[in-house]
Amino acid sequence: MILETLAVFIPLITFIIAFLGCKIIGDRGAQFLTCTGIIASAVMSCMLFQDVILDGNVRTITLMTWISSGDFIVDWAIRLDTLSVVMMCVITLVSSCVHVYSVGYMSHDAHKARFMSYLSLFTFAMLMLVTADNLIQLFFGWEGVGLASYLLIGFWNHKHSANRAAMKAFIVNRVGDLGLALGIFVIFILFGSVQFDTIFVGVNDVIYDTFPFWGYEIHALTLACLLLFIGACGKSAQLGLHTWLPDAMEGPTPVSALIHAATMVTAGIFLVARFSPLYEYAPDALMVVTYLGAFTAIVAATIGMTQFDIKRVIAYSTMSQLGYMFFALGVSAYGAAMFHLMTHAFFKALLFLGAGSVIHAMSNEQDMRKMGGIWKKIPFTYAMMWIGSLALAGIPYFAGYFSKDMVLESAWADQSSHGNLAYWLGVTAAFITAFYSWRLLIMTFHGKSRASQKVLDHVHESPLSMTLPLLFLSVGAVGAGYVFYELFVGHDREHFWANSLFILPANDTVEAAHHVPMWVKKTPLVAAVSGIVIATLIYGTGGKFAGFISKIFKPLHALFFNKYYFDELYHTIFQRPAIWFGALFTKWGDQKTINGLGPDGIAKLSKGGAGILSKLQTGYVYHYAFMMMIGLVAVISWIFWKMIEW
Repeated sequence: MILETLAVFIPLITFIIAFLGCKIIGDRGAQFLTCTGIIASAVMSCMLFQDVILDGNVRTITLMTWISSGDFIVDWAIRLDTLSVVMMCVITLVSSCVHVYSVGYMSHDAHKARFMSYLSLFTFAMLMLVTADNLIQLFFGWEGVGLASYLLIGFWNHKHSANRAAMKAFIVNRVGDLGLALGIFVIFILFGSVQFDTIFVGVNDVIYDTFPFWGYEIHALTLACLLLFIGACGKSAQLGLHTWLPDAMEGPTPVSALIHAATMVTAGIFLVARFSPLYEYAPDALMVVTYLGAFTAIVAATIGMTQFDIKRVIAYSTMSQLGYMFFALGVSAYGAAMFHLMTHAFFKALLFLGAGSVIHAMSNEQDMRKMGGIWKKIPFTYAMMWIGSLALAGIPYFAGYFSKDMVLESAWADQSSHGNLAYWLGVTAAFITAFYSWRLLIMTFHGKSRASQKVLDHVHESPLSMTLPLLFLSVGAVGAGYVFYELFVGHDREHFWANSLFILPANDTVEAAHHVPMWVKKTPLVAAVSGIVIATLIYGTGGKFAGFISKIFKPLHALFFNKYYFDELYHTIFQRPAIWFGALFTKWGDQKTINGLGPDGIAKLSKGGAGILSKLQTGYVYHYAFMMMIGLVAVISWIFWKMIEW
């Protein structure tokens, strides 16, 4: 019990000490404490991998009764099964790299202790989410991740763009969180419980139940799953609720790696996988998940190939890869989705931290149009970016090759219209992914330098605290796919996932994926290699063809470059009316009506009355005597009037 509890709560303890005691222990003390704590948590998580998964000691540890209201009881517990422990390992390992990397990257920042404490808080919230045993505890971790992301994205609060990005991430995620909350309500009404085991055991009793929703009788499990999926779309930046993700690049680069690699954005994938017993009996919900995931993958990829900010290119790549994971979930290939989640965490964290190393070398420059010709000056970072790009493109035998191909093959094996669409959109996205990955490598490292001489004179390799995490992540980017293939999606998958994922025999697309035609297996690789070749031909010659092509396809390029105008559309539909109504209610509702008739009106009336009475105070004795005589006459007249009435 001690091992499990410490693995989850050490990041919380280090957050409290580093945040509240930063003046006592200092910046160095906070860095040492948080890094040591998260590394210890990672080691314990790996020990739990051996104990829980390989040795089969699945368990749930109740820490205390959290909520008790009549018959409604919610425990604070730690659920340890394959799904939660895999997530714990991924989160803590990547977070350890980010913590150590931050020591070097944030060395010149004035608030290092606060930043490190926020990283630990973020990690704890994510661990709390993935080890939850009930929906209330999961929601607690879910909102904790949202709070920590707000603090980290807006960490450089002297930048207005960072403040706006933090607010945007927080508000957009609230839309998704409303869907999650409604989904929790529906599940509680259906099952009378928020405990996972109770819900999963009771699924067979509500398979055909309907639920009244907006005047219609809707299949209850479909409704619950769609509402949960809305929550997942917010956290995992799926099409429609994705606009916060690229803007989150305003935070420090370690934050980008932590949010986009293994933590916040993977929460939605975890949520859908956790509720596989419900989704398996809601085929319409799975179809929606597949369609939205497939369109997210292709839309994000097309945007990514037109961006010039090195971090934004990688951010849209994350959004695209999340689309892959979701359409894998949509065709019931939960193991394949989790496999890609795990491998993606390594190579995407590697790419983000590698981009941070480039930015560090280029004196905080992020525009690839102002880079080039620096690979000889930062050869280690250059090599790490190559490894990350090869894994992202799905080149044999890097990690992405094993997981991305399994996702695509599972989509084809589903033998459905939405599965086929997902496969072909995924193949197209694979081509574009390879294209913009090599576009990034060539523009950043090759060709004639477009940076100023002053910047070039200061280009240097990053310190050891930044390069060591890159080296560790590169090992995962190279070998994680090969090492864990059999466990996640190979011959051992049924035993591996037996305690946490549920798949109907007719929906086992991972098994069917092993028997698809050879052309289905090789088409993604052909697409990826084609993307690399075309990007090399276009940008390897100095980018002259790029400008020519963008002019030929100017409307399409404008659509991609302006991110399909989602921000402008949302500004017109939501922001502008909200601002207008806000101004209306502020001026006429609050100021004119409530304050005008309330406090301000009474104050104005009192002031006016006082002004009238003040005119009677002239300071002349004969005026006062005259007023006294008037008052006396009025009193005597009133007395005589009453006497007459009597």
